Amino acid sequence: MTKPKDEKPKDDPKVRSIALNPNPKGEFKLVGGSLADDWNMRLLNNVGSTLPMNHTDIAASNEAITAVCQAMADMAPSDPIEGILIAQLMAANEAALALYRKGWQNMPDYFDAGTKFLQLADKAARTVVLLTERLDHHRGRGQQQITVKHVTTNNVTADQAIIADSFTTGGARNVSPALLAANSEAPMPILSETRQPDPVGVGGGTKSK
Repeated sequence: MTKPKDEKPKDDPKVRSIALNPNPKGEFKLVGGSLADDWNMRLLNNVGSTLPMNHTDIAASNEAITAVCQAMADMAPSDPIEGILIAQLMAANEAALALYRKGWQNMPDYFDAGTKFLQLADKAARTVVLLTERLDHHRGRGQQQITVKHVTTNNVTADQAIIADSFTTGGARNVSPALLAANSEAPMPILSETRQPDPVGVGGGTKSK
């Protein structure tokens, strides 16, 4: 019989203890979309660290992060998924604008480098469009609204409208007024047949001598 291994003490640094807040307040849900402010602040800090700027300049960094945070709050994520999409959208937008700026700055003297920056900027801009579409799709849950309209008319008007809206080809035709006045309650009258002349030499008539 093997001796059971001793359990690790609770103060062992290798043991991770995770305690979730049973009553989250969600004071910063307008930024990250979650009721857990730990997640909201982590998401905001990650977005702030991705901004293409000199982060050693504390004043400029705080100003930029505050502006991005305000934009995220204006988009008002309703859940963490929307918070993720909005955070990535902010980072991609900042990257696209920064790459466009670098591209045009290098274009006069370093054409190849400037062209490469512009190509990367285009990819980042397409990512912004993709993330925006996914955000709209998530908010709409992929549902399409279809509106069906019903038009109610009386029998005579409806039957006349159906006949009047029909199209014929091959030249004009004479339509009997009785046909236009017919409705679904009465049987449609039969038009008299128009007898065509028999070809010469065909039929039951006698030939003239």
